[in-house]
Amino acid sequence: MKYYVKVYRVQNEVLVAVCDEDIRGRVFEEGELILDIRKEFYGDEVFTEEQVVVFLKEATIANLAGEGVVSIAIKEGIIDKENVLRVCGVPHAQMVRM
Repeated sequence: MKYYVKVYRVQNEVLVAVCDEDIRGRVFEEGELILDIRKEFYGDEVFTEEQVVVFLKEATIANLAGEGVVSIAIKEGIIDKENVLRVCGVPHAQMVRM
């Protein structure tokens, strides 16, 4: 599987937005929850799992959407599986390092 990644650097923060390749550009709505996987936010560059791990280890803030990337983040100890939100079955997680 491949992943779209966009890195935002603001002052001392590194925000990494990652989504699975197959959900970019889609919107998932469930009740009042809306998960909008905007192309503009997640970027145009595609990376492998190994590359995503490097980005996530550098991140001070992460925004993750999709089964693949959330699974990677759980496996790497970046996200706790109890803190994953699902919208229409699609996992979404955020992380902040302090």
